[in-house]
Amino acid sequence: MATRTGSAVWEGTLKQGRGTMKLGSGAFEGPFSFLSRFESGKGTNPEELIGAAEAGCFSMALAFNLEKAGHPAKRVSTTATVKLEPGDGGFKITSIDLKTEADVLGIDETKFREQAELTKKTCPISVALAGTQINLDAKLV
Repeated sequence: MATRTGSAVWEGTLKQGRGTMKLGSGAFEGPFSFLSRFESGKGTNPEELIGAAEAGCFSMALAFNLEKAGHPAKRVSTTATVKLEPGDGGFKITSIDLKTEADVLGIDETKFREQAELTKKTCPISVALAGTQINLDAKLV
């Protein structure tokens, strides 16, 4: 299976510094700063990228689960709202609200909701966000 990468560089102090994040595929590279992360400044932030990853994974996995259940979707649209809040010892993601809409023929609301709940529990990004071991290789240069 594929291994994916993302990278980031930060220069300067927390509030006056700035950085860039990019995807290993080259499909995205964007600036981020204290303002874009904690206020309303221009640029992206890690939480926004997590939201996009969760929404993309969920939409694709729901389409797959619906197809396996015999009801292929014409379209699945999902928004993930990631909430970052201060907590004990620093900031943390306290919740992710998923809002999804799907165009699926021949399925009732109950079966659709069952597939959506199954997907929430099994899509790889949801699983990773539920608790993933993080290994660190740190080198001082």
